[in-house]
Amino acid sequence: MAPDAADDGRMTLVEHLTELRRRLFICLIAVAVCSVVVFAFYAQLLDFLSDPYREVTKDIARCRPRGCDLTAIDPLAPFLTRIKVATWGGIALSLPVTMFQIWRFVTPGLHPHERRYAIPFIVSSVILFALGATLSWFTLTKALDFLFTQGGDIEPNIVIDKYLNLVTFMVLAFGAAFQFPVLLVFLLLVGAVSTSQLRRSRRHAAVLIVTTAAIITPSQDPYSLFLMALPMYVFYEVSIIIGRVLKR
Repeated sequence: MAPDAADDGRMTLVEHLTELRRRLFICLIAVAVCSVVVFAFYAQLLDFLSDPYREVTKDIARCRPRGCDLTAIDPLAPFLTRIKVATWGGIALSLPVTMFQIWRFVTPGLHPHERRYAIPFIVSSVILFALGATLSWFTLTKALDFLFTQGGDIEPNIVIDKYLNLVTFMVLAFGAAFQFPVLLVFLLLVGAVSTSQLRRSRRHAAVLIVTTAAIITPSQDPYSLFLMALPMYVFYEVSIIIGRVLKR
């Protein structure tokens, strides 16, 4: 008779599914609670998110001196926008809880040396995403100014859901781009690439980075492209240094 899998410290499939359900439930509760908090402070958050748009449009005669307000063409748009902002805000605000639950779920299946690397990877991923999101915010005003001035003498009257979609995709694009060093270091650790290969491929990497930044930047303006591509290449060089240190 085969020994019970639980006797040697391993979890059965049912136990894994039960644990996964429990972790997912905690994550959903965290998102729901954080979404309620963001929903309550929606007015202040919307005012903050609208600042770049107002900054760019404050020179328009009818909008002086405060800048233009965002508009809505659908009766449901204001309420749906509040729900969307609350949901995304709740996901972002509950990210530490989510990452901790993921960590607690995968830890039992990791070897000791794998656990040693897992914490730095998780922490660095969260920090880098936050840095990317912050950079995208400071890039947004320049991006909007470029987009509004390139169309000629056209007075902007932006619909709120379109504007918030642009803000959301900018944050996600920069946050994802800033995961680049995490990916490279992981590939170095598993032996998929080597530091010598990365050093020889600098020119190709630079072209690929610029091309990727041009594709995933939602605003398609040169400022965002440059401010995304430059950190990615710096991360490329830093990953080479980290790879050489880890090999010692």
